[in-house]
Amino acid sequence: MDQSLLIFLALVLFGSYVQTVAGFALGMILIAGSSALALFPLPVTTAVISLVSMVNIFMALHGHYPRIYRRGVIWLILGQLPFVAVGVALLNYLDASAERVLQGLLGSFIVLGCGAMMIRPRPRAVVSGRPAFFAAGVGGGLLGGLFSASGPVIGWFVYRQPLGVPEIRASLLATFALGTIARTVVVGVEGGLTRDVWLLTAWSIPLVLLATWLGRRFPPALSEASLRRLAFALLFAMGGWILLTAIRGPTL
Repeated sequence: MDQSLLIFLALVLFGSYVQTVAGFALGMILIAGSSALALFPLPVTTAVISLVSMVNIFMALHGHYPRIYRRGVIWLILGQLPFVAVGVALLNYLDASAERVLQGLLGSFIVLGCGAMMIRPRPRAVVSGRPAFFAAGVGGGLLGGLFSASGPVIGWFVYRQPLGVPEIRASLLATFALGTIARTVVVGVEGGLTRDVWLLTAWSIPLVLLATWLGRRFPPALSEASLRRLAFALLFAMGGWILLTAIRGPTL
């Protein structure tokens, strides 16, 4: 087993636990780590993320479906699904330099947005309207198609809503479930589910199952405000890593 695979599997274990607890972050952790350390090609990494995310999401959501904020999730999904295909098409079209520009924009957005929310993690006074949910879905769908990681937009947006953390977590997982299914279908139709993708997924799934069980059985003992702050701190760190990678290029 080579070093790249071991590092990737460690990221899968950590990211699956965090996503079970917070409702997002598996895709961003894998993209940030794989991109910065040049572990695997971006199309392979994003395809694997979609497949392992589905395992994590459905296991983490089990028993929590009533907590989904359905009115908001519907509009997130309506904005998200069409732009997943747009993001996949852009990923296939762009060259390496353009990918780095997109990574730089993504990292900048995360750092600025989450930096502000770390300082003041209190949610909005009222729930955002349908157009805002739809717009967040569009942005998340585009990033989900490009990087298989819609968490920076949708996670940031939903954690700002005046909802309980259990509702936020369930709503995020439900939104990501449909987004990852849609992305996997698009990639599969285009022939992107290669042998390398399936092998890497097979190595990852046992760790996803273990980490998801650990997240459900042993969540961190944090207040809702602390969990919000932790969520934004994780995104901030990942955004900084992605931005640094875009500027300097892979380190290995």
